[in-house]
Amino acid sequence: MRIGLIDERSTSEARVGLTPDGVKRLKEKGFECILQAGAGMGAYYEDAAYIQAGAEVVPTAEAVVERADILLRLRMPTRSEIELYPPHKILVGILQAWRHQEEVLILAEKKWTIFALEKIPRISRAQSMDVLSSMAALGGYKAVLLAAAYFGRVLPMMTTAAGTLTPARVLVIGAGVAGLQAIATARRLGAQVEAYDIRPAAKEQVESLGAKFLPLTLEEGAEGAGGYARELTAEEQARQREALAAYVARADIVITTAAVPERPAPRLITAEMRRKMKPGSVIVDLAAESGGNCEESRPGEIQVLEGVTLIAPLNLPATLPIHASQMLSRNFSEFLALFSAKDTPPALQLQDELLKATCLIFQGESTLQPA
Repeated sequence: MRIGLIDERSTSEARVGLTPDGVKRLKEKGFECILQAGAGMGAYYEDAAYIQAGAEVVPTAEAVVERADILLRLRMPTRSEIELYPPHKILVGILQAWRHQEEVLILAEKKWTIFALEKIPRISRAQSMDVLSSMAALGGYKAVLLAAAYFGRVLPMMTTAAGTLTPARVLVIGAGVAGLQAIATARRLGAQVEAYDIRPAAKEQVESLGAKFLPLTLEEGAEGAGGYARELTAEEQARQREALAAYVARADIVITTAAVPERPAPRLITAEMRRKMKPGSVIVDLAAESGGNCEESRPGEIQVLEGVTLIAPLNLPATLPIHASQMLSRNFSEFLALFSAKDTPPALQLQDELLKATCLIFQGESTLQPA
């Protein structure tokens, strides 16, 4: 079975789905790999390294798609790309399919099989394949560095001949993988850290990292399927914002990471809340790609609003392409090991719980259960 990888740098994507080490691991399991020239250059992996690992390098994306059985993608292909694709292939990637329904339908018409790795369940067997957790960890880390770069003060307390500089107060909203990594990074840099999550179970993890867990709880359970937070009602969101307002106002840096799977991000910080923050404060909205946790966020932009810097980055893990690619390569190669490398076309055993959970379309037919 042949796995294909194309150059996605035209979409501002620096990461690559397989590193040369990933190619070696897959070859040991009986797979062949073919990639477009330059596919790894955004993450500093040269074609020569892939060739040495046993991959075949071809000049165009069209040649990859034509010859591969499985196409790996970090983003959903565009409609114009899909229209040129041949039928009866397999697409595996981080596809955010809920935002690309039209593209999914066109691939279904071409009898493709689609696996969306963002739907990997959070169970112990799937940890090595969990692309969302891998990228969230890097995003949480980089968010703190980004905030520190735009913050007009230092983060740790410093005692100097010119006086004592007080530590920055950092508020992290959302204590999932990204939030916990942000907490750990801010603590390592010497900041005072507070954190909030709608799931009371997160309190122990937050406190284990040396941060203070804000005593704000909802009467109803807020944990949804798979350990993710559920989507709150409008009334619950209003109560949540009201409870958070005082803590946001006193924070020097706010990092928001709240997300609900396959839904727009919840709005947690209003313009009114931002206006009460001190001039020189910074907000980093890690949920910008799914609409943002901040009312005023403009995805991909940095704004200075009455002295408060609001950063809404897109694809923050791609700014750390070497480690991001290493992690993705491990995630993808572990997932692909669920396939039978010897079968062409691939024989898929959809009774496997991981393949079943991630398969959106099987040979053109939807596998999703009616809501």
